[in-house]
Amino acid sequence: MMNESASEKVTVPVRGRAARAGPLPYRSSPVFDETTLPLALCRDHRIKAGVWAVIRVLDGQLIYREASGEAILLTPDRRGLIEPERPHHVEVVGPVTLQIDFYDRRPEPTS
Repeated sequence: MMNESASEKVTVPVRGRAARAGPLPYRSSPVFDETTLPLALCRDHRIKAGVWAVIRVLDGQLIYREASGEAILLTPDRRGLIEPERPHHVEVVGPVTLQIDFYDRRPEPTS
């Protein structure tokens, strides 16, 4: 007989793997590459109030730049967290594939 503590974290399958309990995306973009990435994402824009996003680079590298000038190099090991209403854009630096997940609350910290 298993004895489960109420304080143990529950895992749920997400796209075929186990993940920590936490908010799940309510929508995900198609997978983009350097040739299919919408040009609007390469210009300053913002996501609406109450929406958080995570850029997941599946292969290659991508620069995430905030309007303040701060730049973060995103890789498969480093995701980009986008806060609501914060101006930003991305810069393609070579071959890349990526997907963007959208949340209705702040997702768990990403690597």
